[in-house]
Amino acid sequence: MNRLIALMLLSLTAGHALAAGDSPALIPAPRKLECREGTFNLHPKTHILADRASQDTARYLAERLRQATGYKLKTTLGTEPRKAKGAIILTTQEAKAALGPEGYELIVAPDEVALRASGQAGMFYGVQSLLQLLPPQIFAAKPEPGQAWQAPCVWIEDQPRFKWRGVLFDTARHFFPKAEVKQLLDVLALHKVNMLQLHLTDDQGWRVEIGRYPRLTQVGAWRDEAGFGLDPKLSTTYGPDGRYGGYYTKADIWDIVAYAAARHITVVPEIEMPGHASAALAAHPELSCSGGPYTPNAKGGVFAGVYCAGREETFEFLQNVLAEVCELFPGKYIHIGGDEVPKDNWKQCPRCQARIRQEGLEDERELQSYFIRRIEKFINAQGRTLIGWSEIREGGLAQNAVVMDWIGGAAEAASTGHDVIMSPTSHCYLDYYQSTNHATEPKAIGGYVPLSKVYAFEPIPPNLAPAHQSRLLGAQGNLWTEYIPNFKHAQYMLFPRLCALAEVVWSPPGARNWEDFLRRLPVQFQRFDQLGVNYRKGTPERIGE
Repeated sequence: MNRLIALMLLSLTAGHALAAGDSPALIPAPRKLECREGTFNLHPKTHILADRASQDTARYLAERLRQATGYKLKTTLGTEPRKAKGAIILTTQEAKAALGPEGYELIVAPDEVALRASGQAGMFYGVQSLLQLLPPQIFAAKPEPGQAWQAPCVWIEDQPRFKWRGVLFDTARHFFPKAEVKQLLDVLALHKVNMLQLHLTDDQGWRVEIGRYPRLTQVGAWRDEAGFGLDPKLSTTYGPDGRYGGYYTKADIWDIVAYAAARHITVVPEIEMPGHASAALAAHPELSCSGGPYTPNAKGGVFAGVYCAGREETFEFLQNVLAEVCELFPGKYIHIGGDEVPKDNWKQCPRCQARIRQEGLEDERELQSYFIRRIEKFINAQGRTLIGWSEIREGGLAQNAVVMDWIGGAAEAASTGHDVIMSPTSHCYLDYYQSTNHATEPKAIGGYVPLSKVYAFEPIPPNLAPAHQSRLLGAQGNLWTEYIPNFKHAQYMLFPRLCALAEVVWSPPGARNWEDFLRRLPVQFQRFDQLGVNYRKGTPERIGE
């Protein structure tokens, strides 16, 4: 352990300079990296040459470089060698198709940088690696005078291990304004994360404007207090009337989705059903079994209020909501939750019991499956794919559903032809404590998921047969926010654990090494400092636990 501490201290004191035998501090680690002699010097006359397909990525790179260097680099259409002396070249020509649309090849030489990718996602990820080769100050928000902008010469061939490299951000328990979501997207892009699941509805709040049902945000987006036993001063999301909460307008969502898309991140909305519905039922109690009343909750737990599966009005309402959600979020996937559904109200509800008899269902578990299947049919008709938590398997799995596994059952779902995403509490719940010494940590929901455990995560379940491994889309880290009332706290819980998870889902096992990850991490911390990201600091003994 002393050696690891020394490695981190060396990295901190040496800045961006590479020690003998060290490779650049890239996170996530690339699939293949070869260090070469020399450095590439970025200067005010450096040109960015890009083919027609890569113009947006070239402009992104130029703007990122301008913020820190002050250089207004020209971006030029074309990649002819005669124009390329001392340039940064972005091209799809001669790209290696085997690397796929998210892969890239990056060659940094003293006289030019060449980035090749067959798709613009790969081009963008190559740009992220190029930025990480430069000094951490390249992520500064304003020019850094006197800084030498040098990148070590390397050859990199890279592609992701998994298609789904995700993060869930819970905005229902506590509301996080649009600007904070966009700040998170910037840091996710740095780590080559490509999926952001926004948890938009729960018992504690409804956070997305639905034009047909204004009461969802008029009533469901606000509660009397921050709750959860937290100091109310820890959050600032109070309305003019002093009530706690907030929501995203349609314009906010369009802005977030476009901002994410420019960074090759898909925003996946989660609209909880049939449980976790107290905020919605506060606005529309007529959709419950009992008729209410309900209020958005200010505490955690699993609550009895669920949508009534015996009312046709419930399905009409949810289909109308989902139709607007599909207009707001153009991605392939719609997450409907489906977890932690108490059945007590259904057991006592004459309408739900009548539905069970009419549909020839055995019990309330099959009623839940009936509910999910009806919703899936509607979602599929919109050209989308339904995702649900592990519990959507209860009573039989909907035909085309994707299972996001947090409590087990991924191998069984994959064996029956369903895509799965791993998100187990044991390694991926980033709201859990990072230390066993709770006195030194902010309040958390419980559990213990240290950095070292996240890094040791293997997404492929041991009982998943090789023949079914193609059904594993990837993995996702979840930040539930019951005890996380502000963005600085959210960042503290995410980082550096998300650095580890990003490497797990991007890098092949052979490119991962715990000691080397710890060597690279301090440079990532320097990047975080430039970006204004709050993170858990300390020695390997502290952050690795």
